[in-house]
Amino acid sequence: MKRNHRSLKGWQESVALVQNVYEATRTFPKEELFGLTSQMRRAAVSVPANIAEGAARAGTKELLQFLSIAAASLSELDTHVEIAVRLGYLANNKLQQEMDDVSGLVMGLSASLKRQTRQD
Repeated sequence: MKRNHRSLKGWQESVALVQNVYEATRTFPKEELFGLTSQMRRAAVSVPANIAEGAARAGTKELLQFLSIAAASLSELDTHVEIAVRLGYLANNKLQQEMDDVSGLVMGLSASLKRQTRQD
């Protein structure tokens, strides 16, 4: 069975982002394990999971819906990262650039699909 989501650059980059979020949160204080650490990890994992689920759906409309959810999860993650930076848990934050890159890919794919559906 071919898994179409694996060919999507947004999915590939978001999986790498998840790995980096897990690595970054390993150093968070133990009292954050069920707080900020968990929230950041869940938001990060949600991005590629929603891209994959949308790609497995039957139509473009459904894919667009799941890409929207992935974009919302990126915004949630961005907020968590900002809080972690302000609390001093993250320094020299490379996650911001990665989130921007993934966001560009997700939004670019969405825009392309919307243009296609208008042309059909």
